[in-house]
Amino acid sequence: MTADFVDALVADQPAGSGPVLRLLGDVRVSHGSRWYDVPEGSKRLLVYVALHRRRLDRGHAAATLWPDAPDARAAGNLRSALWRLNQAHVGLIGVDRHHLAFRPGVLVDIDLVTAWAGRLIAGRPAGADLSALPTGGILFDLLPGWYDDWVLTERERVRQRVLHGMEAMSRHLLTTGRCAEAVEVALTAAGAEPLRESAQRVLLEAHLAEGNWVEGRRGLDTYRRLLARELDMEPDPCLDELLDAYPRARPAATADREPASSISAMS
Repeated sequence: MTADFVDALVADQPAGSGPVLRLLGDVRVSHGSRWYDVPEGSKRLLVYVALHRRRLDRGHAAATLWPDAPDARAAGNLRSALWRLNQAHVGLIGVDRHHLAFRPGVLVDIDLVTAWAGRLIAGRPAGADLSALPTGGILFDLLPGWYDDWVLTERERVRQRVLHGMEAMSRHLLTTGRCAEAVEVALTAAGAEPLRESAQRVLLEAHLAEGNWVEGRRGLDTYRRLLARELDMEPDPCLDELLDAYPRARPAATADREPASSISAMS
């Protein structure tokens, strides 16, 4: 489950860490064991501040979030959104006369996830990085149903970062002998983007490391058919070379052997 994976990353933070804004799935806030629902009229403001990760001009934020409203009305909408957040005990945003930004200590789940991926890509996993397995399609789909330009750009950035991180995680798991988990992670990455050749390669490597040449052959054949149907292409020859180089046992040669009954008759 995605929530379990994010919870593991949150639990690995220093003691006394602040509230966590959850953007993978519905917009919610957690702090310790408590959960807070974000008012519908304030979600876009909270997400906008989270995705921009810097101190923002209030006027610019209001004009972006309410582009069809006059400046005075947009500013009023911003004040109302902030008031609703405070009423719901979700006071994550600090404001002054001209600017707004997250208060110190606020965590955002996608920042934790992309930091996790960065450590794995760099070859420096730490803490719980290899403990919880990232599964579930929602991990790849930031704020489904949101179509603002500033969300679409961030969605693709997170998606690519997570895919690279999962490929790296599968390889790290292989180096520690955790082949079954490596296969599971690689399957999740390949399932999220079936045409992604790097994910298919990692999955093939995991199957071979586990000793399952037939699973690797089956997976590569499925990928070959998918590529041919969707893109009229063939997989990189290096994938076949991986299979060909695998030192699998050969079938016993029986053609040149005499039947046991014949041998018995001659003796």
